[in-house]
Amino acid sequence: MSPARVLLCWRLAAWTLATAPLLQLGWLILQGRLGANPVEFIEHHSGQWALRLLLLTLAMSPLRERLKRSEPLRIRRLLGLWAFAWACLHFSIYLTFDLEFSARQLAADLIKRRYITLGFAALLLLLPLALTSTRGWQQRLKRRWATLHKLIYPAALLAALHFVWLVKSDLREPLLYLALLLGLLLWRRPWRVILRARKQPVIST
Repeated sequence: MSPARVLLCWRLAAWTLATAPLLQLGWLILQGRLGANPVEFIEHHSGQWALRLLLLTLAMSPLRERLKRSEPLRIRRLLGLWAFAWACLHFSIYLTFDLEFSARQLAADLIKRRYITLGFAALLLLLPLALTSTRGWQQRLKRRWATLHKLIYPAALLAALHFVWLVKSDLREPLLYLALLLGLLLWRRPWRVILRARKQPVIST
């Protein structure tokens, strides 16, 4: 298979993964199968997929190193933008149905509810990344672009903690996402250099 077709397959897989939950949600709405609290269901569904796609975006660099292929990096931007889109949907549902567009209620929730504060902070960190995701912005910002886009790491951490604090009973799923995120953070080169240095034997002179 040619490199162009391989890349096309990767992109189709990314589009399918990002849009299938949206089609599923639409089908459930048409069937009236959103449960006793439809708003809560949609909020949970959209928030879950925002976090999942965010983690998948972060996993592209380790996957590229593991597979020795360039395709994971070439679909990373697409996955990141879809993660942001799902996060925007998540916030929009909350703003529309829970708050009824009340800025005062939003401010009150940001002060009183820790998980709202964390989630809102994560969304704010993702906003400049989405706005500057194009090649044009990458050329304008040059080295600052890479520095700016490292905000994805604290954004992902805040999003994972948002989920942990939101869930009141069964913490297995949010803690699993948090563990996956910590694993991806440990894959970062500074940590790997430290771990390798500790494993190397000390040669006495």
